[in-house]
Amino acid sequence: MSPIFLINDLKYFVQECTKDLLLEVKTNPKDEKVIKPANVFIGSPPAKVKNIQYIPYIILRLLTGKDEQKESEEENSTIKVRLIAATYSEDSEKGYIDVMNVIDRLRIELLKNRVLNNKYTLKLPLEYIIYEDDTGPYSIGEIITTWEIPSIRQEVNKIWH
Repeated sequence: MSPIFLINDLKYFVQECTKDLLLEVKTNPKDEKVIKPANVFIGSPPAKVKNIQYIPYIILRLLTGKDEQKESEEENSTIKVRLIAATYSEDSEKGYIDVMNVIDRLRIELLKNRVLNNKYTLKLPLEYIIYEDDTGPYSIGEIITTWEIPSIRQEVNKIWH
């Protein structure tokens, strides 16, 4: 099973579980405040376009994949995916709380629904962090997930002499 399918399914899952979490968007000081759900991107946000604000966002990135078979065990395939959340607020405390809310919402939903689309199983530990760096007015955090995916089986019969 291709990691692409996992990332696409995970993107839909993230969009669904954060769609009602409204977050602040950077606007001009004269403009009215705007709130909206986080954008969800695979890999990275699109190239910057004038007057388009992508933050708040959640980015999904493949970290590593591993196919292995330990002695006397079934083949096993796992994929690590990083979910990066970024929020905006001129109030640093609010921005920090917003990114904590995004991370916590994702964490709770992932732990409640450990099987994604009857194909991928979330493996523990689930790791998460809120960055301490001074990135104001942006706050950033991430979750590292490990997924067990269906293994690819050898299709060619072994030839025995």
